[in-house]
Amino acid sequence: MTRFVVVGGDITRDMLTAEQLRQWVDGRDPASGEQRGRDLSSPTADLILDGTINAPKSYSIAVLLHPELATEFQALQDRLRDRIITTWQHELNARRGAGGSIRESLHRVEVVELQHRRSRALDPHIHRHLWLNVKVQGEDGKWSNVDSRVAMKFHTVINAEGELAARTDPAWIAALARHGYTLDANGEIAELARAVRPLSRRSNQIEANRAVLVAQWRAEHPGQEPSHDVQQQIDRLAWATRRPNKPIRIDEDEWEHLIRNEVATIDLALVEPRAPVVAPEGAAGVDREVRAAKAVVDADARSASNGGRFSTFDLRAGVIRALAGAGLVGDRDSFQRLIDDIQARALTLTVDLLAGEGTRPGHVKGFMSVATASLKVDLAARLDTLAVPGEPLDADLVEDVARRVVTECVVLDAAQAQAAASIAGTDRLVSVTGPAGAGKTTMLRVASGALARQGRRMVVVAPTKKAAAVASREIGATASSLHALLADHGWRWTHDTAGASVWSRLSVGDIDPTSGHVFTGPRRYPLAPGDRVVVDEAGMVDLHTANALAVLAAETGAGIAMVGDHLQAMPVGHSGAMVCLTRRASAVVELTAVHRFRDPEYAALTLRMREPASQDAALAVAEDLDDRGLIHRVADHAEARDAMVDAYFRWTGAGKRVALVTSTNDEADAINEAIQQHRLDCGALHLGRVAVGQGELRILEGDIVQTRRNDTTAGVENRALWTVQLIGRAAVQLGSVNDAGDVRVVSHDYLAEHVHLAYASTVHGIQGETTDASIVGPGVDASGLYVGMTRGREHNAAITVARTRAAARDAIAESMLRGTVEVTVDDSARAARVELGRAAREPGRTPEAIATDRIPRLDDARARPWGMSPDLDRVEEPITAALIARQASRDELDAWLATTRRALLERAGALAATESSRHGTGRAPSADDGSDSAWEEVAALVETRTAESDVLEHEREHLQVWLDQVGVERWLRGSMGAEHRAAEDRLRQHPAQLTVLSSAVPSWGPSR
Repeated sequence: MTRFVVVGGDITRDMLTAEQLRQWVDGRDPASGEQRGRDLSSPTADLILDGTINAPKSYSIAVLLHPELATEFQALQDRLRDRIITTWQHELNARRGAGGSIRESLHRVEVVELQHRRSRALDPHIHRHLWLNVKVQGEDGKWSNVDSRVAMKFHTVINAEGELAARTDPAWIAALARHGYTLDANGEIAELARAVRPLSRRSNQIEANRAVLVAQWRAEHPGQEPSHDVQQQIDRLAWATRRPNKPIRIDEDEWEHLIRNEVATIDLALVEPRAPVVAPEGAAGVDREVRAAKAVVDADARSASNGGRFSTFDLRAGVIRALAGAGLVGDRDSFQRLIDDIQARALTLTVDLLAGEGTRPGHVKGFMSVATASLKVDLAARLDTLAVPGEPLDADLVEDVARRVVTECVVLDAAQAQAAASIAGTDRLVSVTGPAGAGKTTMLRVASGALARQGRRMVVVAPTKKAAAVASREIGATASSLHALLADHGWRWTHDTAGASVWSRLSVGDIDPTSGHVFTGPRRYPLAPGDRVVVDEAGMVDLHTANALAVLAAETGAGIAMVGDHLQAMPVGHSGAMVCLTRRASAVVELTAVHRFRDPEYAALTLRMREPASQDAALAVAEDLDDRGLIHRVADHAEARDAMVDAYFRWTGAGKRVALVTSTNDEADAINEAIQQHRLDCGALHLGRVAVGQGELRILEGDIVQTRRNDTTAGVENRALWTVQLIGRAAVQLGSVNDAGDVRVVSHDYLAEHVHLAYASTVHGIQGETTDASIVGPGVDASGLYVGMTRGREHNAAITVARTRAAARDAIAESMLRGTVEVTVDDSARAARVELGRAAREPGRTPEAIATDRIPRLDDARARPWGMSPDLDRVEEPITAALIARQASRDELDAWLATTRRALLERAGALAATESSRHGTGRAPSADDGSDSAWEEVAALVETRTAESDVLEHEREHLQVWLDQVGVERWLRGSMGAEHRAAEDRLRQHPAQLTVLSSAVPSWGPSR
């Protein structure tokens, strides 16, 4: 293998033998065998990080049709490889110091490259793998591990660089032009793009052929697995099946010849010579503002799991991807100034959540798009307007309805009855939150009946079609997706030139652009004052949708009830809508009794698991789970996979349904394939008819599968579960796992693109399901653990990779802990600062210096209170952004003042106590004594005595910071009041901005 060594940006290369490669991967010098840094003894330690260089499939087809293009394409990939590995050396880092708090730049990194010409289905697919060894040498000369967190987050930039190179490299573009080729808007070779899909279909057929051949070989060789050579023969035979007169054994020349024939079969014109075309010179100019907007949209789309926060890495990747589609042609270095300029423009479209923190590592997610920040602020303002208190329905009426609606064996508990009364009452905003299995469905049936008694309508909606179907089935009422309700009332959503989601509203009489018909108003879901829109599974509602629903409620007079659990699966878009409503609702009900589980003690344990208050609380839950035998400890991930497969057959063998919850899609795929193969081996499945699903997965009759896209023609919903009943030549018949008589028919194309095996799935795939048992795999997050451990009525267990029982408990406890729920922009700012605190920083940036930077200075605050624009009459987004961007919003300032005062009082009090005992003067107030007089007494005492004693200098600095803070607080309470009153007077003409201002500035007491 070729090893590439990058030292100070310069690349050298040498060759490694097989034994040297083993030592290199193991973290040793391949020549001497000497260990580099600390030995990586953990079975879960990273050894290498794999970066893949891919390209559109049409490139591989072109190279195969025109061998002379192979040299140019290889040179393109060489240039990209060199850029990637030198960028790794420049951008990545190791960690030094206590807790790895200091960022150490890299002097040397080493990479091994693997090159491939085809996929395992023998289709042309040229790609490379770059193995970055985790052992790196810092500028200080020491060997240690690369900061893998930074490396993984930086990979979005690496992927973007690959896309840019493939679409803008002048030598490659010119080589394509010489053969009559051009690139389309998607980056594919326009003249070959039509061959990609037919070749992919053929790949699916090859996978089906391979499945049959492997099964036949195993039947002829019981107890054996095919060797590498045998597998190659099977691959070639699978490729040649149904191709008459094609050899089974092929060499490189034969393989190339066969592929050319395959392309010719698709379209003979594809293999005929083409006249050269003029190579494009690239776009004459780039709309930098549009590209900046595209970059922000790209980064924002990848930030949903972080509350809308993204990093400079994410933003840079967005800029590079935006330029890749701009029609440019040129050397990569020539684009750098353009990239820097567009990134600077993109930053103006963001809110800096870490303003005042100074420099930060590129991977820290400290920015938010102005659009997302505005969504959060707008939703809060709209819900504030809707938060009109009312009265719950009479309890006797609710009880009477419950007797008629609910079966005799089910009785509403007090919280369920309160929730039903609130939904059927007159509060405009109602929030019903509760854990899994709390009986929300039963409660909704009663609420529906109580509303009907009053002549009011309950419209049940859910964020997804699958959730709506479940709600309809369980509640016994008509339910729809939330988007269907909004569409019926005129909302339409599309994308602007930058790719951002744009929601618009049709008025009666407008031409609907989606249908071409005149919009006549709502027809399926009309709403009237007093009606109740109930959003089931409300934790999955995104901000865009919640804003539209709030507008609809304000217009129609309907009330909103959000029912769900924000601690379970998150929405596809930006989350926080349910928590935002809960903070403002005048009727908030928390369901606490859990009815799903057979074991009441376990039901109580799930409540503690849902949101433990601390690390110790989480550990106590883990200990209880372990004592109950619900934590299964394994040595590695392979053993974990085997344990989940065994659990599947143990429960299904007893006629029970079991859920298997994994941390990643790849892990789910591996378990799915293992279960399918076991069922095949024992005769539960057969290879008589084979189809192919997503990712070339084999699909057999009897398999459990999941559809991943709504299809109104076929009548299937995203994430619905099915049993494959019949594989035909033209289509595949699916039956619902909940009702075998509920049958759907989908095409093979739909199956190949949108269906995968579903014996195991991630948390989003299992959300909303109830089974007899549930097994949770290692590595899941808090939502995955909680959702997974609450699916089974009879049994729930978690598997973890750990060497000791204590380590297993620690791992499960760690999984339970959640980050801050980032509902507001201030929440996101706090989360960004937590992430920043965990990151390695440049040398010289001590924690004390960082802490001091965060203290607002009196002079700065007087100069420009809270970053407000001096031109308050301009009601534009920049004003909103400026207000949002400040760290001193009301909630945050109050929290900061309380925390800082307490911490510094404790420090000052301790010093005062020392001085009192030494000099016999004064007293030391406790940390609970927060009066101004006590604070001033401590300040005066310490200020006069520290000069006479041996108090450390840094303690005096902390006290000075505290004294500055007291001055800021006095000013906030005093002189700024007149300024804010004047500002409010000017803003009263602009109610929307007044709402933003009132939520962004501090206030105390009734004078607000």
